[in-house]
Amino acid sequence: MSEISKLLEYASEVGASDIHLVAGEKPVFRQFGDLVEGGSDVLTPEGIGAILTEIVPKRLQESLETEHEVDFSMDEPGIGRYRANAFYEKGKPSLALRAVRTDVPSFEELGLPAVIGDIALCRRGILLASGPTGCGKSTTLARMIQHINENDHMRVITIEDPIEFLFTNKRSIILQREIGTDTPSFANALRSTLRQDPDIVMIGEMRDADSFQAALTMAETGHLVLSTLHTDTASQAISRILNFFPNEQRDVIRMSLADNMRGVICQRLLQTIDGGLSPTVEILLNTPIVRKLLTTGSLEKLHAAIETDADSGMMTFNDSLHQMIEAGIISEETGLASSNNPSQLQMYLEGIHLDEGKRIIVDG
Repeated sequence: MSEISKLLEYASEVGASDIHLVAGEKPVFRQFGDLVEGGSDVLTPEGIGAILTEIVPKRLQESLETEHEVDFSMDEPGIGRYRANAFYEKGKPSLALRAVRTDVPSFEELGLPAVIGDIALCRRGILLASGPTGCGKSTTLARMIQHINENDHMRVITIEDPIEFLFTNKRSIILQREIGTDTPSFANALRSTLRQDPDIVMIGEMRDADSFQAALTMAETGHLVLSTLHTDTASQAISRILNFFPNEQRDVIRMSLADNMRGVICQRLLQTIDGGLSPTVEILLNTPIVRKLLTTGSLEKLHAAIETDADSGMMTFNDSLHQMIEAGIISEETGLASSNNPSQLQMYLEGIHLDEGKRIIVDG
């Protein structure tokens, strides 16, 4: 058994989500959010180099040598699928691996509200999964695609770098394209996607103005676009998108968002009472009041709009944290520590709910 196979087997046995290999250190594994050493002796540059020679696809070997970092996916028979990033640190080769479930968990298994399934079945517009790195955005998108696959007749094209979850066609037809293997770049793939007759397009990540402009074009022509974005809250996603563009274009983009944005699902992973991980979620939907705020440029009031319209399916992080604490999923201490507004969450826990958000919107 090769060294990498031994490490992956060990990671599987201890339930590690991530594996980090750095020269001069022992392998480090992330178990339920914590970093622990184990599984091998101190790693040498030569040892990591041998692992990279074994697992980095041949098409990326030259890129690793010249650019010193590459992304790819890999399968270890009998163990599982991994997302990998090979890179250099202090001039020496390093490797980060993340385990990816080959089956797509249900919304219930993921701890996500069922309303996300309803959102996924809309027929056009843009839906974003946002949050920090490692919070489960890609898994949420995969669940949404699988929900579509199980409930609707659609032609879905994904553009990924690399492919993570592998889908089996059920009611929908799903075509998965990987950067570097099936297309040279996101730009190339986006230019040709509309000629491939999609109903739904999943873009692995919104990276710049060009990718978001392409997404808007697809939405405006009647397609549903799913993607991810790095933001701390759902309402911040709008500002982040606008910041992709120069000042003189932002009003036009904002008006287009008012017409085409369907929702933003922002999440964070928290440690549960039983030692696992579960997401807390904030959901922004393009309700009439949200559309008005986007149209008028009153982006600072978006969070208040979420607070005051829970009946539409929207929720704030504090709403989600309150539910998780009451359900015994996370501790009160964990909830308060992860809240953007712990004093408000404390009031929720004491049964006090102020209608401050509604006043803010009405006063506008």
